[in-house]
Amino acid sequence: MTAVSRETRGDRPVLVEIRDLRKHFPVTKGVVFKRDVGQVKAVDGISLTIGKGEVLGLVGESGCGKTTVGRCLLKLLVPSGGEILFDGENIDRLDKRATIAFRRRVQAIFQDPYSSLNPRMKVAEIIGEPLYVHGERSSAAIARRVGELLGLCGLPRALGGRYPHEMSGGQRQRVGIARALALNPEFIVCDEAVSALDVSIQAQIINLLEDLRQDLGLTYLFIGHDLGVVKHLCHRVAVMYLGKLVELADGDDLFAAPAHPYTRALLTAVPVPDPTVEAARAHEIVPGEVPSPLDPPPGCVFHPRCPMAVARCRVDVPVLDEIGHAHWAACPIGNA
Repeated sequence: MTAVSRETRGDRPVLVEIRDLRKHFPVTKGVVFKRDVGQVKAVDGISLTIGKGEVLGLVGESGCGKTTVGRCLLKLLVPSGGEILFDGENIDRLDKRATIAFRRRVQAIFQDPYSSLNPRMKVAEIIGEPLYVHGERSSAAIARRVGELLGLCGLPRALGGRYPHEMSGGQRQRVGIARALALNPEFIVCDEAVSALDVSIQAQIINLLEDLRQDLGLTYLFIGHDLGVVKHLCHRVAVMYLGKLVELADGDDLFAAPAHPYTRALLTAVPVPDPTVEAARAHEIVPGEVPSPLDPPPGCVFHPRCPMAVARCRVDVPVLDEIGHAHWAACPIGNA
């Protein structure tokens, strides 16, 4: 596992490093005298890196812990264990001044472009608010920067005087992107950034994100469940299941030769536009339901649903092993 946490594919210097990250949420019982009765293991020991200028995709079923990882990276949640290093510094050890500087360098684009924007603020106020919060007091400077950001995100300046409800979903998401860019960040967590949009608008936003990455030198963690979008946008892809990382590989390698049974099942679930091909191709059906993160299975967390499971899978916790160049998988049976 060391190699995964120490280097990225290619010559990109590491910007974000996650070491054995864990986030467990306590479950309490009682109204007056509350007591802990268990823990929801949302993220249970993952390690990976993100290189400067890279787009890392993080995929998996709903509830597998993807968003929790993103929130920990943004310092919106305090990890239960492990470390997150940003540009070599442990973000949990930053003092107040360093935390403010960190928040300028790391931003987020959220899933729902309507609920993530204040309905009582005009677009110009929404985009300019980060500048004001971080010390800019010149109205002229804020207005100038807002105009630049609107143009950068493909929006006319006249939209600055509108409210979010007066715009389409695609326009609202562009406003969210403009707000994220206001402080010239280096790293952006895109949490299901296109899943709430129409398919025709998704392509526009994906192309915008890629253009911005190239023009501004941005780095993305792209959290999603649409594997078609992930394949198009991401350099590498990490697959999560029930709080664990089960596979990590270059995007082309992962889609061409998935190594973990869960990854293979995910990929066969992606529909093919040609109905003839779709009807003829094989599907790997995963039986059962996702176990509760409150009481995850022992051994390999996927073994209750895995068609390849053997006795050792119920006992041994698999670790990520390098099965090819920069291709890691946590399944000794599938990779034997």
